[in-house]
Amino acid sequence: MTAPAPPPWLQRVLNRIERIGNALPHPASLFVILSVLVVLASWVCHQFGLSVANPLTQKVVTVTNLLSVEGLQRLILGLLPNFINFAALGSVLVCLLGLSIAEHSGLLGAVLRLIVHATPPRLLTLIIVFAGTMSHTAGDIGYVLLLPMSAALFLTVGRHPIAGIAAAFAGVSGGFAANLLLSPTDVIIAGLTQEAARLINPAYVVTPMANYFFLGTSVFLITAVATVVTERIVEPRLGRYTGTVSPEPLVPLSPAEHRGLLWAAAALLALVAVVVAGLLPSGGFLQDPAKPGFVGSYFVRGLVFFIFLVGLVPGLAYGFAAGTIRSDRDIYQGMQKNMEVIAGYLVVIFFIAQFVNLFNWTNLGVILAVNGADLLRGFHLGPIPLLLGLVLLTSSIDLMIGSAAGKWALLAPIFVPMFMLLGYSPELTQAAYRIGDSCTNIITPLMSNFALVLMFVQRYEPRAGIGTMTATMLPYSFCFLISWSLLLVMWVLLGWPVGPGAALFLPTP
Repeated sequence: MTAPAPPPWLQRVLNRIERIGNALPHPASLFVILSVLVVLASWVCHQFGLSVANPLTQKVVTVTNLLSVEGLQRLILGLLPNFINFAALGSVLVCLLGLSIAEHSGLLGAVLRLIVHATPPRLLTLIIVFAGTMSHTAGDIGYVLLLPMSAALFLTVGRHPIAGIAAAFAGVSGGFAANLLLSPTDVIIAGLTQEAARLINPAYVVTPMANYFFLGTSVFLITAVATVVTERIVEPRLGRYTGTVSPEPLVPLSPAEHRGLLWAAAALLALVAVVVAGLLPSGGFLQDPAKPGFVGSYFVRGLVFFIFLVGLVPGLAYGFAAGTIRSDRDIYQGMQKNMEVIAGYLVVIFFIAQFVNLFNWTNLGVILAVNGADLLRGFHLGPIPLLLGLVLLTSSIDLMIGSAAGKWALLAPIFVPMFMLLGYSPELTQAAYRIGDSCTNIITPLMSNFALVLMFVQRYEPRAGIGTMTATMLPYSFCFLISWSLLLVMWVLLGWPVGPGAALFLPTP
């Protein structure tokens, strides 16, 4: 049954957003313009002596003037390290090198056909979104593996591939905080919350599972909301795919492909066995004595290496068993083919890296975040309006500052003590922050993986731009923000703990 079209007014609004967004310059040019504006803004704000006290260190933070001799020298010396040290660059390239073998050998195509035959059509969107929310434990694997695979799955069953990317992107990035498993981000955020809480209570402890009950429940909310938005708004708006990319033919797997899949599965199981053997024993080769436990292990810290192997080793096993790889030349040709595809990604990332570093150098992000928090505090709202205000403030700042830990390092020393004095626990304040930190990830070009997602979209729609992505993802962002905030309010009103041993309320002084 065909899903009903979204309301005409919503169609008009999203179409207008797409037209305006796509009328903007090329993403690379946009970031050149933004970089120039940041340099000019740094000069203006420096002339006015704009500054704040860092709530964590109490040191005065002033605006760094980039329109100066020192600023010019910094620009000259920073051009190369800004690019090569950009967080998303190296990990994406290495991961795609490994995954290109899995694609070139035919492994991914065979797996796609296997999944399509085994998955009920009505559950495909739900499974993709759920997989996206669960991918956070494995770092960027959701971006480099799940997004292109979701597009191919949708195309294979006759649905619009960009809708598949949107569904996966909504789960991976829009539902960034939601997860049934712990991730390194949970550990980092909890540490920052604990430091802020100790400004009031020096003995206060915040564990990485501080929000486990709330964020675990959020997985099911995000999965349900994103599934409905995909099938009721996004996919009907996109319509039927008429592009040039052909779907994977739904033909039965050949004996050679079956043999290749068996060998690939055996190779993958061997990899898993090696990882488990290195992780489970306290003295395993993947354990770091200085940082015991899963999060501090060499597996988590070197996840890019293992994602590379997950593409390379099963891909080689499949290729040799199925006869699609016959020599080392086939291997390197497969890698080279994917590197040619991501040339556009490298160009955009170069300019994004320059802008992000310029913005960080100026300290404008710190000043905006602290002043915004002070403004919110000055409204003297009740606790629940303040929680919702924190969600909205964080969502707004997230449009400019992508790092979850970076934003929380600025906001935690302000909001955690404030809510503690009102009788609300640090864990609850952290939960509100995690909501705001997630919802607008999918509509800001400043997200570190924005260029990668745009590259996947342009594979199916070469003329797609910022407007296409914003118009496609905005319904998810809006619906996440509303539904997730309502879940938080309900949680507070019912008095449920947000995590093990993490009550909502504290005795007021």
